[in-house]
Amino acid sequence: MISMGENRLIEHTGVEFPIICGAMYPCSNPELVAAAANGGGMAIIQPVSLTVVHGFDQPDLNQGLIDGIRYIRSKTDAPIGFNALIEKGNDKYLQRMSEWIDIALDEGIRFFVTSLGKPDWVCDKVHSRGGFVYHDVTTRFHAEKGVECDVDGLICVNNRAGGHLGTNSMEEMYASLSDLGLPLICAGGIGSEKELTEALKIGYDGVQMGTRFIATEECSMPEGYKQAIVGASEDDIDWTVKLTGIPVSVIKTPNYRRENPWIVRALLSGRFKHRTRWLMNTISFRRWRRMSSGAKSSDIWSAGKSVETIEGIESATTIMRRLGESL
Repeated sequence: MISMGENRLIEHTGVEFPIICGAMYPCSNPELVAAAANGGGMAIIQPVSLTVVHGFDQPDLNQGLIDGIRYIRSKTDAPIGFNALIEKGNDKYLQRMSEWIDIALDEGIRFFVTSLGKPDWVCDKVHSRGGFVYHDVTTRFHAEKGVECDVDGLICVNNRAGGHLGTNSMEEMYASLSDLGLPLICAGGIGSEKELTEALKIGYDGVQMGTRFIATEECSMPEGYKQAIVGASEDDIDWTVKLTGIPVSVIKTPNYRRENPWIVRALLSGRFKHRTRWLMNTISFRRWRRMSSGAKSSDIWSAGKSVETIEGIESATTIMRRLGESL
């Protein structure tokens, strides 16, 4: 048994277990978020997924977010968190995200995960209301930037993650960042009790899991996607930059390719890199949104190497509680 008596993630979130069900576009439907939270872990809302994909796409997106959060609250009274993607490239979007963070705070959410941007302004908002901000990082450089912005913890995205992934192993990430003094969360390659225990023994305060929670009864993704995760091994996972301009972990299919055409590579390396990545993200969001309604999009099935230990489709509540009670 690993002692959870002084676990900083648990202290910051108020959950039972140091496990985060990470935000996923478009996979984080409200039923999945509620089910994972009911299992005793921290489940993170992905606001674009909630408002645009999963039934709360109103003319007033702010009201849609309010309705979506309250719908999740009707299914769980456990703590939930909020994902803020804050990359530069679209001022209108960043203004919207600022409004959404205010709404989340007004609705009682006090745990935030930021990614792809400088989180200083998010920390100012959240800290003023007694909340906590953890920041996604893949390198020491970005971790130090997060420390400068006064984040409360770091989500350490390694080379086994689904979605956007890093280049270092979980062991290398911990060795590189442990001296910073913040809670470190292992993100990538966690699919079973074995990897969870290994991460905590290394010294991580907790883990973030995504792929494992796609292959669940509550996730609204197509059955073919879930079965592809169950049937895949880690050798079936590779990366591509064709979706968002930075490496994304995907299941190998006949149509996937790692690299972009030369003109896209040129744009991504020049002065228009933020705008180019924003455009690529927008196109990918639309593709993933179609997939959520059952369209066949096997060339964009994102998953991490935790597929190796995922053997079936279960309830997210069951998975979360079994993992937590194994500690």
